[in-house]
Amino acid sequence: MAEAAPGKLVLNIEQIKALLPHRAPFLFIERLTDIVPNESATAYKAVSYNEPHFQGHFPNFSVMPGVLIVEAMAQAAGALVMHSMEQTAEDKRVYFMTIDNARFRKPVTPGDMLRMPVKALRRRGPVWKFSGQAFVDDALCAEAEFSAMIAVDTQGSNGGSSDSDR
Repeated sequence: MAEAAPGKLVLNIEQIKALLPHRAPFLFIERLTDIVPNESATAYKAVSYNEPHFQGHFPNFSVMPGVLIVEAMAQAAGALVMHSMEQTAEDKRVYFMTIDNARFRKPVTPGDMLRMPVKALRRRGPVWKFSGQAFVDDALCAEAEFSAMIAVDTQGSNGGSSDSDR
């Protein structure tokens, strides 16, 4: 990764893919900015009508499922942690442990640009707790606190697991 002053580094989709095991259609962040290692970052996602969940949620009024917004915030936190620890997705897994205080305030629809600042609240060994928010422009759409654990992949290079590993 390129060196930059804290908060100035920008990670693109290819750099994020090196940090996370997720791939389309379950990779929900495309850019990570405002990175302060071990503390905070901001992720972005361009919401597109072509995403598979919009076929059924809902056909006549496409709304991004709230659980996928929380997943996107968690992916932002996971990418921040992996970047901060100078690790890659090659032999690591990130497992969701808790989701607390989730609030969904405004629908997110195709054409929206999600901006998702995440902030580390605490770390105990491999377990991290974060708060996250999702905005479209200046409107708060969702917020949650969540925790996850980073574990070494014992099945080898991301094999054998489902996309619920987060």
